[in-house]
Amino acid sequence: MASQTTPTILMVPGLRDHVAEHWQTLLEARLPKAASVPPLEHDKLSCAARVAALDAALAKIDGPVILVAHSAGVMITVQWAQQHSRKIHGALLAAPADLETPLPAGYPAFDAIAQNGWYPIPRKPLPFPSIVGASRNDPLASFERVEAMAKDWGSRLVDLGEVGHLNPIAGFGEWSMAETLINELL
Repeated sequence: MASQTTPTILMVPGLRDHVAEHWQTLLEARLPKAASVPPLEHDKLSCAARVAALDAALAKIDGPVILVAHSAGVMITVQWAQQHSRKIHGALLAAPADLETPLPAGYPAFDAIAQNGWYPIPRKPLPFPSIVGASRNDPLASFERVEAMAKDWGSRLVDLGEVGHLNPIAGFGEWSMAETLINELL
């Protein structure tokens, strides 16, 4: 009988990378077996560079992995899943940013997103179990668009209610539901 190995929880942050008071950063510090995709030094808006960084972070981990992605990190995760075949135990995909729709002021322009390879959003089923957490009032993605993505990916959709973009600006440092959803993937 194979021994049970606890998965490593790998955080996949969005375009703002690591924010000290973000729930992913706080969760990584609290979990005994967690890591994060490191921030990019160059090509910060490049989808290909971000996917490569995720793949490099995964290459450093032996054993099972659960991906915990937020915002554009969700898009990095689904892009990676279309290009690589490593077995993933599961993924928590929180507040996906709809990069096919212009983002609010303060975020990269629609043309810059397009020029950096983020289109189209992959719509094939993911090859691992996944849970998508969707906000009813996310300025970066409508609930209906996220609901359609979750369906296409074969993910279980969790309606998070009105939590904005689930980030510090929306009032989230700690997000206790993340651990509950990760435990469901275990």
